[in-house]
Amino acid sequence: MEHVLAACRAAVGRPGRVLALTGAGVSAESGIPTFRGKEGYWTIGAREYHPQELATHQAFAAMPWSVWAWYLYRRGVCRHAEPNAAHTALVRLARALPERFALITQNVDGLHRRAGSPDPQTFAIHGDLSLMRCANDCVLDRFPIPEAVPELGRGDEISLEVRALLRCPRCSGPARPHVLWFDESYDEPRFHLDTVRRLAASAALLVIAGTSAQTNLPWQVVTLAERAGAAIVDVNTEDNPFGDIAARSGGCVRAPAATVMPTIVETIVDALAP
Repeated sequence: MEHVLAACRAAVGRPGRVLALTGAGVSAESGIPTFRGKEGYWTIGAREYHPQELATHQAFAAMPWSVWAWYLYRRGVCRHAEPNAAHTALVRLARALPERFALITQNVDGLHRRAGSPDPQTFAIHGDLSLMRCANDCVLDRFPIPEAVPELGRGDEISLEVRALLRCPRCSGPARPHVLWFDESYDEPRFHLDTVRRLAASAALLVIAGTSAQTNLPWQVVTLAERAGAAIVDVNTEDNPFGDIAARSGGCVRAPAATVMPTIVETIVDALAP
């Protein structure tokens, strides 16, 4: 751990961005399932669907209300979770480095926002379960899912009254969850593609927490940060491909993010003190 903290101290003394990249492991420490195991399966009729089948534009086009039901169930699970010490540590870092720090998160649960992470410094590259947008792309705006939309349990169906609420406020056409589906691509207006790439290319320090290198843009972030000469720190309970990259510069910590991130952030903030 000490060599990781030393790498953080050295990195923040150099010009460049300080970035955090968070994934499902951070959310799991707040009790949110990864939805890749048994919690992710969803029964429609007599068939069970895996998340990678449901979280697609193709599935939404074929059975929109069944897909919405799954997302509203997930939204309810996430709303009952609370931010943990990793979330609050990153809020402290954002406030200490308002011009240098950025948070890039794969998590769609909104816990970073609820913990207090400032919107201008927070980039949710896979979307947010609390938001919806026009399914026909009449505008690029995102809208909060109305509070009148209830939480759903497993097997619940969406009533006609609730269906009427899940409409685009601009054109009254169908709305969709604001999430990046498996058969869709990252872009700038919805998922901050170009902004995140620029941030990574100017990084002095990148702290990765709770992600295991399974999606494309996080790989780009890590690759660009390494190319920029950033110190890379990987915080995860398990070995993963990002750890191999981090071992070449900042180092790895194999422990829960909620346990480690407060110490890392304290070290960074102390290093900034005159």
